[in-house]
Amino acid sequence: MSGNAASPVAALQVTGLHAFYGETHILHGIDLTIYPGEVVCLLGRNGAGRSTTLKAILGLVGRRTGSVRINACETIAMPTERIARLGIGYCPEERGIFSGLTTEENLLLPPVVGNGGMSVEEIYAMFPNLWERRKSQGSRLSGGEQQMLALARILRTGASLLLLDEITEGLAPVIVQALGRAIEKLKARGLTLVLVEQNFRFVEALADRHYVIEHGRVIETIAKSELTSKAGLLERHLGV
Repeated sequence: MSGNAASPVAALQVTGLHAFYGETHILHGIDLTIYPGEVVCLLGRNGAGRSTTLKAILGLVGRRTGSVRINACETIAMPTERIARLGIGYCPEERGIFSGLTTEENLLLPPVVGNGGMSVEEIYAMFPNLWERRKSQGSRLSGGEQQMLALARILRTGASLLLLDEITEGLAPVIVQALGRAIEKLKARGLTLVLVEQNFRFVEALADRHYVIEHGRVIETIAKSELTSKAGLLERHLGV
């Protein structure tokens, strides 16, 4: 930024993040800087460490070292429940829908962690399928409906930083399109989103910036404006 204007405080600043499961060293010094209102994607092949990066940000790994600052608050020594209450919403790859609860009961279950969460009515307007299935048990929802619910569930909490892990995996194109429209609306509301995605075509138009991760390290940062000029690099590292 020019002049005397101060740089904005990063919504998420990850510096030298290492993560371990037992004796297995998974992340080898991840560095990320994500500003409020950005949509950022972590790209890489399966096993590169992308999902582990999201889990490490939340403290959901065996051990982590380095620095993870959320709105300038250092969290590396915090337990997961305290980190979440700083305003983070996490949508895991396995979705975590409670099969014995209805759609609406699942939606109302998570605690409020911040101001400005979406009302149930706003969520149903964004995901009409969930309104139609609001009294259905979680076990009766399709895969796409479960994914919509997993995302919708964290929107009511007031979380301002959303970590979304492979939300389009295995879903029909019509559902993927609906999720893309939802992310565009969330960005318009000023939310900050970090996506792990294998579906590059889904994220190329949505993300402001891409971090390419390989063997637990960030090997390249690509702005949206650089996607064409760095197509060869993406082909080599991702096969896209």
